[in-house]
Amino acid sequence: MNRAALLVLADGRFPAGGHAHSGGAEEAVTSGRVRDVAGLREYCLGRLHTSGLVAAGLAAAAASGYDPLLLDEAADARTTGPALRHTSRRLGRQLLRAARAAWPCAELDALAGARPRGAHQSVVLGLTARRAGLTPLDAAHAAAYESVGGPVTATVRLLRLDPFDATAVLARLSADIDHVAAVAAEAARRVHTDGPAALPAASAPLLDIAAERHAIRPARLFAS
Repeated sequence: MNRAALLVLADGRFPAGGHAHSGGAEEAVTSGRVRDVAGLREYCLGRLHTSGLVAAGLAAAAASGYDPLLLDEAADARTTGPALRHTSRRLGRQLLRAARAAWPCAELDALAGARPRGAHQSVVLGLTARRAGLTPLDAAHAAAYESVGGPVTATVRLLRLDPFDATAVLARLSADIDHVAAVAAEAARRVHTDGPAALPAASAPLLDIAAERHAIRPARLFAS
């Protein structure tokens, strides 16, 4: 098992475009829903168990070898807001560029050809993990971690939080990240017999609304 590849894929310095996005944290800060470390933890916990779970399931299914085009359609159905859908595909396009450079293969090339405007980030992440020799559980862990790692990093800049306190938020979410990854990987195991309906479809209406509001703000630090 290629653990080093997992570290590379989950590293914030991997050029997948995530540094330009806050995972909704900027809008949460702007609207006053996140004001301090306690608010950040609650925000990350909610995001992890909703959109993070959905992303982890899709990533795990892609890593398991399920048809990425069917998963991309499933991701579209689970991403109801236009702004979030646009962001997911934009990040997927950037991740695919980085993945094809790091782990070139026919599967990644085929996805790029079939989705020239970008496949959803979670699907690309899972397919990349598969190419890198990782397991569906590894892919689920990467997706779950990304769903909270981005907001934590962004909020340090947005609120000038103590980086040590912000890192502690991530550390204390480790058990939840493990749980979400395990649930997602189990769902991915069933997708081969039950189809995409077996994958998590948790909704997060506040994230959808916040993304739409953020998209029309004239001044913002992060793209999403």
